[in-house]
Amino acid sequence: MYGLKEKTWFKERKMINAIGVTVRFGKRVLFEDVNIKFTKGNCYGLIGANGAGKSTFLKVLSGELEPSKGEIAIEKGARLSVLKQNHFAYEDYTVLDTVIMGNKELYDIMKEKEALYAKPDFNEQDGLKAAKLEERFGNMNGWNAESDSAILLNNLGIPAANHYKLMRELEAKDKVKVLLAQSLFGNPDVLLLDEPTNDLDLKSIEWLQEFLINFENTVIVVSHDRYFLNKVCTHIADVDFGKIKIYPGNYDFWYESSQLALKQAKEQNKKKEEKIKELQDFIARFSANASKSKQATSRKKSLEKIELEEIKASNRKYPYIDFKPDRLPGNEILKVKNISKTINGEKILDNISFNVRPGNKIAVVSDNELRTTVLFQIIAGELEPDEGEIEWGQTITNAYFPKDNGYLFENKETLVDWLRKYSKDPDETYIRGFLGRMLFSGDEALKNVDVLSGGEKVRCVLAKIMLSGANLLMFDEPTNHLDMEAITALNEGLKKFQGNLIFTSHDHQLTQTVANRIIELGPDKKFDKDMTYDEYLEKRSAIQ
Repeated sequence: MYGLKEKTWFKERKMINAIGVTVRFGKRVLFEDVNIKFTKGNCYGLIGANGAGKSTFLKVLSGELEPSKGEIAIEKGARLSVLKQNHFAYEDYTVLDTVIMGNKELYDIMKEKEALYAKPDFNEQDGLKAAKLEERFGNMNGWNAESDSAILLNNLGIPAANHYKLMRELEAKDKVKVLLAQSLFGNPDVLLLDEPTNDLDLKSIEWLQEFLINFENTVIVVSHDRYFLNKVCTHIADVDFGKIKIYPGNYDFWYESSQLALKQAKEQNKKKEEKIKELQDFIARFSANASKSKQATSRKKSLEKIELEEIKASNRKYPYIDFKPDRLPGNEILKVKNISKTINGEKILDNISFNVRPGNKIAVVSDNELRTTVLFQIIAGELEPDEGEIEWGQTITNAYFPKDNGYLFENKETLVDWLRKYSKDPDETYIRGFLGRMLFSGDEALKNVDVLSGGEKVRCVLAKIMLSGANLLMFDEPTNHLDMEAITALNEGLKKFQGNLIFTSHDHQLTQTVANRIIELGPDKKFDKDMTYDEYLEKRSAIQ
């Protein structure tokens, strides 16, 4: 039963607690007997494979979903705030009102006051009631509600001119920001965020990171953005095999420590003292790299207390992603010459030119995703430019990962038959072995492609590209629909790739660790430098 349960652990600054929580859907058990405590002052990244139940667990914590067994205890008087997922739930409300609704009690008092003062026959009884409401309103910092809401909205890129508009008048991307502001409003004691960076622009993500780094209460966040988790998290809550276990540190620490544990498990003969020394050196390295944020300080203290037994190997399955070109590219690779394209009367690309040089792994960035998609389609030969031309080097073979891959899966055929079309070796044993590496084992390889999930389709397209042996790869948002394990594997595969790469991705960590050249696309090309993504962001920030 969801409710309040007062315990001595409140004195220990534990803000929200899962006590013996089990969630069952029919015969399928998502979690069983989960007992975890989320402490004030920490930010917990909730991770797990697709379908593991991360979003479901957030719903249980929020009270939206009743657990099959167990209960959620939250400190008496604590206010819990949730990032709403229904972008159309507030269409008839103003933007400011929608944000203030993040604190329902405060909003209800505000509206009750307004209704009282609007009464044409306002009497003494109404006056007494209004006085009590005014007192409660003031105690809740209500007089600053509108200005606090406006500050949140401005920081997220919603200008003052839009604050009194109805939600239905906003673009979809702005509705996302308003709902995020709603969840952050009023300094909630417990903040639950499910994929808060989805559909946010870079500037908004950077602001949100800083907000959460300085947030002094409890945050539990689900995100596939590893960079974001590394920035804001003091702990990782890992959902795996029906259990949820909390580890100190950010995502990278969890991932690398689990890999260290796996390595140590394989080295059975290594003495415990050697293992402890290895762990201590590992923790020291992470502690030394910490920033000066509150999270980093908290994280460092937690890491110093870790015992050898607390570091466990992950049970996660990672797909095998390795792009091996049949031949290395020569010196002449690709020339993009004066490309222009207008779509529906809007000039998307205007006189775009650049040369791809040996060793280039180019990240293409833009505030308009259509520009990058159209450019990739033109380079891949799927779209004709209005002006300009594409010139390929004689040694170059290319492969393209489209953002919208649905057209590749329209035929009713099995996975084996689908992938066979792109393989030089048609043998079924070879094809099934390859699919197994991409986590399609046994009968899964015989599934029809038209019923695959978004993540499964992406893994199939990645397999297709691996089989191509191409030495220039183009990727348009390849991490969409992938779980953390697949994103990590893709990241490593692109880092190791010995050919040329042109890509765009919202995944900060992938872009930072893979790209050695950045091209920013406006209506015309306005930036092109050999540098990392973080160097580009720093330069851009300095200009702004």
